[in-house]
Amino acid sequence: MAACNKLLASSTRFLLNVKPFQRRKKLSTFNSILPNYTRKPLEYSSKAILGHAETCSAEENLAKAEKDEPSRTISLSAIVTLKYANPTDLKDVIFQLMNASSTTNGRGVVLQLVSSELDPHTREPKLSREAVLNMSNSNGPSSGSSDHQTFRIQFTVDHNFGVPGAIMVYNKYEKEFFLISISVEGFVNFDCKSWIQPEKVNSRPRVFFSNKAYLPFQTPAGLKKLRERELQELRGDGTGTRLASDRIYDYDVYNDLGDPDKGIERVRPTLGGQQNPHPRRCRTGRPPTIVATNEYPTVNYANRTQLDENQLGSPHRRAMINFLYANAEIPASCSKPVYVPRDEEFEESKNRYVSTGKLKAVFGYLMFSLVPNLYSDVTNLKIKLPHYQNNSPPEISFSYVFNHTTQVVQNFTFPFEMNNHVYMCNIPEGAKGFSDLGDDEFALRVLAGINPLNIERIVFLVQNFPPRSKLDPSIYGPLESALKEEHIISHLDGMSVQQAMDKKKLFLLDYHDLYLPFLNQINALDDRKSYATRTLFFLTSAGTLKPVAIELSLPKGELTVSSKQVLTPPIDDTSNWLWQLAKAHVCTNDSGVHQLVNHWLRVHACMEPVIIAAHRQLSIMHPIFKLLKPHLRYTLRVNTTARETLLNANGTIESFYAPGQYCMQLACSAYRDFWRFDQEGLPADLIRRGIAVPDPKHEHGLRLLIEDYPYANDGLLYWSAIDKLVKTYVDHYYPNAVLIQDDKELQAWYREVINVGHADHRFATWWPNLETPDDLIKILTTLIWVASGEHAALNFGQYGRFDPSHPNLMRKLLPQENDPEYASFLENPKEYFLSSLPSLDNSAKFASVLSVISAHSSDEEYIGQRDDLLSWSGEPEILEAFYRFFVDIKMLEREIEERNSDSNLRNRCAVGIPPYELLIPSSGNGATSRGVPNSITV
Repeated sequence: MAACNKLLASSTRFLLNVKPFQRRKKLSTFNSILPNYTRKPLEYSSKAILGHAETCSAEENLAKAEKDEPSRTISLSAIVTLKYANPTDLKDVIFQLMNASSTTNGRGVVLQLVSSELDPHTREPKLSREAVLNMSNSNGPSSGSSDHQTFRIQFTVDHNFGVPGAIMVYNKYEKEFFLISISVEGFVNFDCKSWIQPEKVNSRPRVFFSNKAYLPFQTPAGLKKLRERELQELRGDGTGTRLASDRIYDYDVYNDLGDPDKGIERVRPTLGGQQNPHPRRCRTGRPPTIVATNEYPTVNYANRTQLDENQLGSPHRRAMINFLYANAEIPASCSKPVYVPRDEEFEESKNRYVSTGKLKAVFGYLMFSLVPNLYSDVTNLKIKLPHYQNNSPPEISFSYVFNHTTQVVQNFTFPFEMNNHVYMCNIPEGAKGFSDLGDDEFALRVLAGINPLNIERIVFLVQNFPPRSKLDPSIYGPLESALKEEHIISHLDGMSVQQAMDKKKLFLLDYHDLYLPFLNQINALDDRKSYATRTLFFLTSAGTLKPVAIELSLPKGELTVSSKQVLTPPIDDTSNWLWQLAKAHVCTNDSGVHQLVNHWLRVHACMEPVIIAAHRQLSIMHPIFKLLKPHLRYTLRVNTTARETLLNANGTIESFYAPGQYCMQLACSAYRDFWRFDQEGLPADLIRRGIAVPDPKHEHGLRLLIEDYPYANDGLLYWSAIDKLVKTYVDHYYPNAVLIQDDKELQAWYREVINVGHADHRFATWWPNLETPDDLIKILTTLIWVASGEHAALNFGQYGRFDPSHPNLMRKLLPQENDPEYASFLENPKEYFLSSLPSLDNSAKFASVLSVISAHSSDEEYIGQRDDLLSWSGEPEILEAFYRFFVDIKMLEREIEERNSDSNLRNRCAVGIPPYELLIPSSGNGATSRGVPNSITV
């Protein structure tokens, strides 16, 4: 305590008592923090650091300082914790040995404290003397981690140095290292968690600020210019190709999903802009494709096959490609790897998990492909339909595929722990029996499945039934639905349609307007057939939904079938099979909307600009950045991987979902017509869909019209807990609206999110204002909810809830009486149904991918957990708020488990109904169908 009081009471001046032979080195060190990076050995520009106009002689300042006050210095002890990058080859091992050997030849890590105060004479930041860390002098592994090394160093400062507010770090070794933390005398802590590049890569020092949060106007005088300089470095200048070592956050459109140099079939449109509006991504600056530069056919860029006229097509076709895709970037490759800012890369444990997952997926591809080839006849697939259970021949089922593959794996010997860990898959519950999709389960999926975000209520106004399209009738035909009261009157428990609407009993799953504009293109693809669907549900007295009608629509140009047809629950065997086919087509659309719109667009893509803008405009010292930081983790890296392997031309998404190469254009259509930030918060979304109405007498201020709606019930628990935490936090730092309005960093962040990150919606009038604490609370609560609870509900159940009877694509339309296939359908409806589903090979591969992207890694950080609480060590109100939030999450988990055992809740506790665990906060490793991480980590 005495040391702390001495430190806090002390102050000193810049470079006092530095020996003459050290001054030139000291001045060189200080010059290195100049923004223009000029090197003037005997003078520096104080304007470059602190905004002063005059330039003065450094030697004169030092002489004046020595004359004014006698030498009084103190020594401060600091603990530095760091780790090395794992060596990948012999060269890396040699570099590490060289790094750790000595500090000769200028090697070492040079550290220098920066005071929170300015020198009263020079009006410049006070600096400590340099301290040099020699990696060969480690104190050994830090507690709890064998790969972390700790070092003790000594800083010398003047007695009136003031409180250290920042630290500058120079890496004079040959390789980067990961700086974890620095603690000065245990009282001033720097939570770094960043890669430090060697001086030969980046000659500028890295600056880290102490853990204390400051609004911009509260920034200590000695740190103001460093705070601004750090943000300028993170923004970059918007030019050049980004290197793996860079820390620059910038924006670009999605112009890297295609690979036109490999042929017209690999061309994909740019996402972002008037034609295909889409949120922006993190800029990489990779070079343009050959097609984009008109350098064909003789250029062989990055070892690509040279292009010829046959690949490029006619001159007119080439001109059209150039016009549409002139700014296309080359895809990532070994020579031009994918870029994310260095500190956004996965940690080593996460990288190991990803590598293991890739091996698992590849092995799944291989193994799951072998077994189906032994059973090429699709009718051998096991299926249990109520009218045909006794007529099934000897069969192979999905559970057989999984079990047989597991037995095969166990007969091999793999290195490491692969035999029992990497390649083993638990069988998804839905794949074990692979029976038909019953009406109860079909309806349950819209409330408690992996896509519970689209069910909406048909409001009581008569003109809202039947539903009407908002598309152009001159292009897409009549606006009115083919649904009529006579289709559903017998399924409404004695009510008329108007009575059912008045009693809030009719609900709709409407994918008509989203899919119809793309159906001509989709249905022209091989093995892809889709409808634009509408499904009507009736809310029963038991609180469950039941489907009462399905409308299937095609573009009006289709000649072979009626453009609209309505199917209702079956009355005989023929209508039963048609009803099964109709539900399968609805499931196909639902799968596409789940993955492309709700999961990718509304969560992954729309959060990326928020993260980029936060790094560019909010200092790491800003309290809002500190609050959001755990909810930004890994997302940029995950999205980059998605562009590289999932969303790219002929990638996973195009291979497994019905829209094929038009998947991302469908997502752009949803972004243009349906996405609104002001309705992304859970309460606003439920109200928009007519599922809830505001009611202050009810918990959470809402009354759910489907009382047993597991996603909404559990999600509102999260929303309330997050809202309470954010309100306490915001009110602490912003007790009045003026502070919100005058916070230049906060306002710049929000403006950039709107005007740059979501530039295609920058003129929308629905963006919330940011003028009051309540405005900020709603914005932050929405962002945290989307990154945590909403993403968890959409992602981590994909493998556990995988069910082949809920297909991701269909290969046939429903048979019509004038079709040649209609007779074969009547003769063997089961074979027709199975041949309409994805092949067993496709489904097994799809399941192997889901097993990877639905899994938690060992370094997952779950909601309620934080490892940065030292940032608020002097603010007990904030620490108490985080503790209460932690307790709220624990209680929330208990309440969800109690709900799952309540037999009165038929949508989560009934015979054959799995409990709804997707929003249970905690989880183990792997694909557990539960667990809510802080951020979008997969």
